[in-house]
Amino acid sequence: MTTLWLGIVIMIVGCFALKYAGLSVPERVLDHPVTVRAAGLIPVALLGALIAVQVFATGDTLRVDARLLGLVVAAVLLALRVPFLPVVVAAALTAALVRML
Repeated sequence: MTTLWLGIVIMIVGCFALKYAGLSVPERVLDHPVTVRAAGLIPVALLGALIAVQVFATGDTLRVDARLLGLVVAAVLLALRVPFLPVVVAAALTAALVRML
């Protein structure tokens, strides 16, 4: 068995074990207020991390460029409760116009 296939088998067993461990958690743990609150905040944290990486990272370097201004425009429009599609279009247009200059 090659190293690649050994890695694949290890990942399969690990994923199955994690899934089984998650299904084996007692109900009292899942209903605990801290668990419920953490489960509600994890998606927000992951989305924030994804946005930070997409806006500030280029390869293995940090860079501030037109993407940051697009993010600022999107944040302002979302704070003003503008619908999502116009927010995306405005942020993309802002970033594109800044890059053209």
